[in-house]
Amino acid sequence: MADGEGENHFVSMSTDEEEDDRQPEEEVQEMVQLDPTAVDIDLNHSRIGRIENLEVLTCVESICFRNNLIKAIENVACVAQTLRELDLYDNQITRIENLDALVNLEVLDLSFNRIRKIENLDNLTKLKKLFLVQNKIGKIENISQLTSLEMLELGANKIRVIENLGSLVKLDSLYIGKNKVTRISGLDTLENLTVLSMQVGEIFSKDDFFHISNFECENS
Repeated sequence: MADGEGENHFVSMSTDEEEDDRQPEEEVQEMVQLDPTAVDIDLNHSRIGRIENLEVLTCVESICFRNNLIKAIENVACVAQTLRELDLYDNQITRIENLDALVNLEVLDLSFNRIRKIENLDNLTKLKKLFLVQNKIGKIENISQLTSLEMLELGANKIRVIENLGSLVKLDSLYIGKNKVTRISGLDTLENLTVLSMQVGEIFSKDDFFHISNFECENS
């Protein structure tokens, strides 16, 4: 197909297969149709095993890779100028990496992966929403530069202390249920925080959060 404005491009993306006649880690190249002028790209449930060949996307603002088999964040710098939202919900990602170029990103969803540490987000200073639900994160850290952040979702991890949030002056909503939190530090400095969702029980009671207009509690 000749390259031309508005024409769809068929690009290969690695796909993990589990059929008996292939080696366990063998990758199969499948053709994915991409419109270079598309603003929103939805590749949900496409059995994609690797992010690649996004160079044809000249206008994309949102890419959805939900419910795939992606193991690493890579090859996204080529869409950095236009990309505003990146959705990698429910993949097999173990590390936050290779996002430095995405300086215009406003929404990042890495929920339901295998991430153990919050890291490598320093350049995402325009980020407004960060979703890290259902990972293996043990500590809130390395997010002090995200001063535009309005929503942070950290539910269903291994976090015991709410901390290191003091610089997030625009934070409006914090979801941290299913973490068995034992200590809280710095929430009183978050003047814009109006929604807090967390577990309460023997250590905390609803009365501890009377200053938050929309406090949601979960059973311990």
